[in-house]
Amino acid sequence: METDIVATSETNQPESLADIKRKTKYSGTVIKTTLAGAVVDIGMDTPAVIHISQLQKEPTNRVEDVVTIGQTVDVWVKRVEPNRNRIELTMIEPLNLEWREINKGMTLKGKITRIENFGVFVDVGAERPGLVHISEITHDYIKTPNDVVKEDEEVEVQVLDVNRRRKQIKLSMKALEVKPAPEPKPAKRKKAVIEEEPSEPVPTAMEVAFREAMERSDNHEEQPSVQTRTKSVRTLKKWTIYLVGH
Repeated sequence: METDIVATSETNQPESLADIKRKTKYSGTVIKTTLAGAVVDIGMDTPAVIHISQLQKEPTNRVEDVVTIGQTVDVWVKRVEPNRNRIELTMIEPLNLEWREINKGMTLKGKITRIENFGVFVDVGAERPGLVHISEITHDYIKTPNDVVKEDEEVEVQVLDVNRRRKQIKLSMKALEVKPAPEPKPAKRKKAVIEEEPSEPVPTAMEVAFREAMERSDNHEEQPSVQTRTKSVRTLKKWTIYLVGH
């Protein structure tokens, strides 16, 4: 983006054509008109020319409808060709920022021209305003852009992307802000571990029957007879057959 320098035909003139910069503003005098345009004296040895298409934004049929000889006009440098000793001017004020000058990551200042629910449009001096999506306005959560900005407010933005073919500029305000540190997460509570005493294994039905048989045998003070031992063995066999079958 080039600086808009204001000069007159009598002061602050460059010493050569190579010193003249694009978009520099001059105040000059019309010294000649033709069918193709006008010749303007801006204080250089080489007169500058204005094409008829650069006299105004609206279509022009006759040069004399816009300028006349001797008229003082404000002009901007459109192109300089030192090799051809030629200066081309325009009476249409150039954009502060041309499409070829817009690059991703550059920081710009602009004014909010329109506010929508999805974001805000910012005039950064280009042909069209850029869009700051609501998610790019601030790091904090907001319901609407009106919560933090207002129309005609001056803001600083960063270029996220530029589509020259579709003439779209994506901007961000929060990219220039310091990102807040994340809030610490609450510590998780540890679950109390209850130690359970090991339980004794539950005896099987066969073991229960065997223990009962043994207890009955031990309860006899005298040595049991052969008949008693035989009966106990039979009883144990019956329990065993019963349990196996079930």
